[in-house]
Amino acid sequence: MFPDTGKKAGGRLMFNPNKYLDRAGKGFNIIACAAVIIMMLLSAGDVLLRLIGKPIPGAYEMVGFLGTLVVSFALGYTTLEKGHIAVELLFKRLPQRLQLVLQAFTDLICFLFFSLLAYQAFVYALDIRQSGEVSATLQMPLYPFIVGMAFGFTLLGIILAADFFKSLQRAFSR
Repeated sequence: MFPDTGKKAGGRLMFNPNKYLDRAGKGFNIIACAAVIIMMLLSAGDVLLRLIGKPIPGAYEMVGFLGTLVVSFALGYTTLEKGHIAVELLFKRLPQRLQLVLQAFTDLICFLFFSLLAYQAFVYALDIRQSGEVSATLQMPLYPFIVGMAFGFTLLGIILAADFFKSLQRAFSR
């Protein structure tokens, strides 16, 4: 992600942002995985309890709220692992340097988009918090989930910025 430009002490990089981004991505992904498990248990429990006429109140709402965290928290790790779908039929036929420049441009555009999305999510969360809006069934505040989405988008933006600089470095170091 980030180029190795830090000072080295004893042959080791003193500050390596890639290590911290990797840890943050994995941590967010663990939270996303836990949310999927909770969603599964909640949905299965609700279905089973409906059979005896005692559904879990707000199960549908909670599954929706947890779904927002699953998606936004898994984006960063998926980007770190290069797990997104990529159509490379034409792209792979281009010269290597042009591929890297186009990759840097794509990373920059995605960084700008997700940074804007994160900012707007934070603004929206503050508005929702100020208005006191809560969910219909559970009367649970909505803003913590929107803030969670904003954090997921922020992490993704930082990872995309790191990828942008790495692509630039690779494109122009040849």
